Amino acid sequence: MIASLDTSFLCALYRSQDNTSQAIAHAQRMKEPLHVNSLLLFEFRQSLRYQEFLHKRDPLKGFDRATGAAAFAQVQANIAAGAVVVVAADWSDVHQIAERLSGRHTHANGHRGFDILHVATALHFGAREFLTFDANQKKLAKAEGLKVPL
Repeated sequence: MIASLDTSFLCALYRSQDNTSQAIAHAQRMKEPLHVNSLLLFEFRQSLRYQEFLHKRDPLKGFDRATGAAAFAQVQANIAAGAVVVVAADWSDVHQIAERLSGRHTHANGHRGFDILHVATALHFGAREFLTFDANQKKLAKAEGLKVPL
C-alpha cells in the first residue's frame, strides 16, 4: 500500500465539496486502487447519516437521504469493481500504535481520536503517504514521517 486516506478525502471523492476536484485529480494519478478499511468505511457512512440528520432538521444544512444513499452506493460499486479495495487491519496493533501517537502528540496538538486512528492505521499498513484535507491531521501524519501530498 502506497497511500492511506482519511474520511475527509473519501468524502471529497463521493460528495460534492470544495476540494472534490483536487481529490479526484489525485485519485486519478494514483497507480493503485484506493485502499480502505472497516473503520474508514464506518466513519464515512456515519458522516453521511449525520448530514442526513442535519438536513432533516434544517433543509439548508447537510443533504437528503437519497444523496447519502447514492454516495454510499457509489463506494460499494467501486469496491465491487475493484477500484476501491477493502483491507483488513489488525486492530490490536492499530490501537497500540494509536496509543503511542496519542501519548506523543495529543497534549501539544489536540488530536481527535479518529484522526489518530486513521494515522495509526496508515502506519500499521506501511503506507508512504496519507491523503487528508484536515490540517491538524496533516501535522500528525507529517510528524510520523508520512508524505502528505494535498
